[in-house]
Amino acid sequence: MNYIGSKNKLSDFIKETVYQTIGTDLSNLVFCDLFSGTGIVGKNFKSEVKKVISNDLEFYSYVLIRNSIGNYKAIKDEANLLEKLNNLKDKAGLIYKNYCKGGQGERQYFSDENGKKIDAIRQEIEAWKTAKTIDEDTYFFLLASLLESADKVANTASVYGAYLKHIKTSAAKTLILKAAEFETSKHKSEVYNKNSNELIQEIKGDILYLDPPYNARQYGANYHILNTIALYDHFEPKGKTGLRNYNKSKYCSKVSVHAEFEELIKNANFKYIFLSYNNEGLMSVDEIQTIMKKYGSYRLVSKEYQRFKADKTENRNHIADKTEEFLHILEKL
Repeated sequence: MNYIGSKNKLSDFIKETVYQTIGTDLSNLVFCDLFSGTGIVGKNFKSEVKKVISNDLEFYSYVLIRNSIGNYKAIKDEANLLEKLNNLKDKAGLIYKNYCKGGQGERQYFSDENGKKIDAIRQEIEAWKTAKTIDEDTYFFLLASLLESADKVANTASVYGAYLKHIKTSAAKTLILKAAEFETSKHKSEVYNKNSNELIQEIKGDILYLDPPYNARQYGANYHILNTIALYDHFEPKGKTGLRNYNKSKYCSKVSVHAEFEELIKNANFKYIFLSYNNEGLMSVDEIQTIMKKYGSYRLVSKEYQRFKADKTENRNHIADKTEEFLHILEKL
């Protein structure tokens, strides 16, 4: 998925920095990715550590990491299940009604055809769960597969803060449900859907990786459609974009971010802490350094990279290509 703040392009940089700090043998260590997003960083360490602890407050993200991190054994009858879902008759439901042109809201996040396909697949997955014909691992595998497949045909400029006036080329393609990938492993991991500052008081480990929101953009608003597909609940969509009520992170506020961050560092029961934060975040490098130095030995590394951009095929204004990512490193006393 094309995702705000994705660490896909920085994965090698993060891993090499961890190796340089701790060593290359992580097999007896517990790695925690506290603000997981799509789970890229946790996935990159899953096969190398004793256990991954993965967490995100957004439910769509929890679905993604519950599959990519939480699932560690092959899914039984995977191909047959996907085939059955792909062959379902289209059904007008929550997504078609509220987020397609033909529905009552006249919003255009998906083509009418794809909206009905999403509804049919989502309802069938839930029916299988209710009937106990699939287990929890399979349920989240299928949900993650639907989120990733729906995202590929969304009629947006990558985020869901708004939809496009006309159906773009990729959104005109028929949705095909494809398997969401995950790596099988010997070890079971832990996956949570909690507030990070609350969860940090309940867990412990060796390596804590932090990638909190950097600015005022709330992920719950930018990806509200994915939450709606994942939750498939009853609510009244608000405004032109059909927004639902969403979580508001204190990390997205200049007023609260410093106190929230220091509380997190203070309560972290981990020896090594790695914080990703770019040069345009609400907290400055000096402010982060001042906080982290209170709790142990601190150092800083950085890397220039190409930032997240909206869909290049659309006629939209794009922000500058390059930004600098800082990786703050703390060895707690």
